[in-house]
Amino acid sequence: MSENKTQQEAITLRELLEAGVHFGHQTRRWNPKMRQYIFGVRNGVHIINLEATLPLFQKAYNFVERIAAQGGTILFVGTKKQAQDVIIEEAARAGQFCVVNRWLGGTLTNFATVKASIEKLKRFEEMGRDGTMEKLTKKERLQIDRECKKLEKNLGVIKEMRNLPAAIFLIDPTKERIAVAEARGLGIPIVAVADTNCDPDPIDYIIPGNDDAIRAIRLFAGRIADAVIAGTAQSKDRRENPVMETRPAAAPVDVPAADESQADLDVVFTSGKAVNLKPDGTGRPEGR
Repeated sequence: MSENKTQQEAITLRELLEAGVHFGHQTRRWNPKMRQYIFGVRNGVHIINLEATLPLFQKAYNFVERIAAQGGTILFVGTKKQAQDVIIEEAARAGQFCVVNRWLGGTLTNFATVKASIEKLKRFEEMGRDGTMEKLTKKERLQIDRECKKLEKNLGVIKEMRNLPAAIFLIDPTKERIAVAEARGLGIPIVAVADTNCDPDPIDYIIPGNDDAIRAIRLFAGRIADAVIAGTAQSKDRRENPVMETRPAAAPVDVPAADESQADLDVVFTSGKAVNLKPDGTGRPEGR
């Protein structure tokens, strides 16, 4: 965790309240596994315990910052309508990739096939730039145009992603259950904003909170983006300012003297060398 964040928490209780993070779902829609994160009930709606959310978010923030500091990427995921614009904006600000339309099955578990589709999209784009498209028939151009639009919609935001992410951050693990299952199967850590209807078991870093209100989504996505930015800055600083390896001075070594006059030449000193360390609306309307 960076020095600044040791002095100041990544998020405050007031910010959580103002964003309506404490409003859960109707009691009839709850998942009993979320019981430990629930404070009580008001007008048939579960109220999330923000005193539980606060340290859990800090833990998630620290994890994301650490991953970014090690040079890892975080895939932002939010396909529900109210999350899409926020996820695009915050992922771009943090220099990360995102998925905001339908999650294509195999995006993680069949990444080789996804990369092949991305290469196909890039070829279509190149055909449009170099004039090759103009040499095709009208029917062929229409077919390619339709396929290109479909690929761009589903893969456009990750077409430069060359490797699997080090972790994923998502809004609503119930909505993104396929993404959760794929990440879980590959051992990719999951950071997720989870409402009272979610199953917390598959989540590595759970953030109990309202996953429907735009202000809540913006607050969490924005702070996770901040964590990425802070970690990336640490990674850059390490690359630009390599750490010098310090080695303890060697213990004196007795050297057999050729004669008594050279008996004082009995110590050998070694020196260290430089080493570049490369890190491998506020609340939901009640009664929804």
